[in-house]
Amino acid sequence: MSELKHAWAAGDSTLGLWLTSNSAAVAESVVDLGFDYVNIDMQHGFADYADVVEMMRAMVPAGSSAAASTITCRVPWNEPGIIGRVLDAGAMGVIIPMVNTVEQAERAVAACRYAPEGARSFGPVRAARVNGPDYHPTANERVACIPMIETVEAVGNLDAILDVPGIDAVYVGPADLSLTLGLAPQGDHDDASFNEALTTIVAACNRRGI
Repeated sequence: MSELKHAWAAGDSTLGLWLTSNSAAVAESVVDLGFDYVNIDMQHGFADYADVVEMMRAMVPAGSSAAASTITCRVPWNEPGIIGRVLDAGAMGVIIPMVNTVEQAERAVAACRYAPEGARSFGPVRAARVNGPDYHPTANERVACIPMIETVEAVGNLDAILDVPGIDAVYVGPADLSLTLGLAPQGDHDDASFNEALTTIVAACNRRGI
């Protein structure tokens, strides 16, 4: 497992840093600050794929074969091509937006896993070098698949989504969740419907050890 998944398996909390910048220099400066993971945001941040590769390269300290923090990436959408590319570039976790149904959850997991557990195409051009010689046989176990739960529809389908094998964690998208509840797109609300949705998500994950 990656260090991130080891921590989750042990029941530990993890703290991450979110990068909306596309700067390799910024990525290099934050990776050794002690965060459990550093996430590159391709959805609402400024990084395109070429930026992501350079940012990941910058996050590997000189003389080391691995970054001090687990590198994750939020991809623009639940699409297997870009999920596979960021994994091949070296990401050890993928945050996947707008997973609202079981079918979408299954698609997300399949994109993160090699056969027979999934449908990820083989070609870890950088990942195999920076994540160890045993990358291929251990990738399905080590890579974190992290769907985003961020709509009323997703909360309604939550139990079935979380029962899809291969989901390691979920990320709540509070602004989009707010919009689908008829609220302003904010990170937090003193509103019963918003708080009930968060409580539902946490409780469902706790029941499954997610």
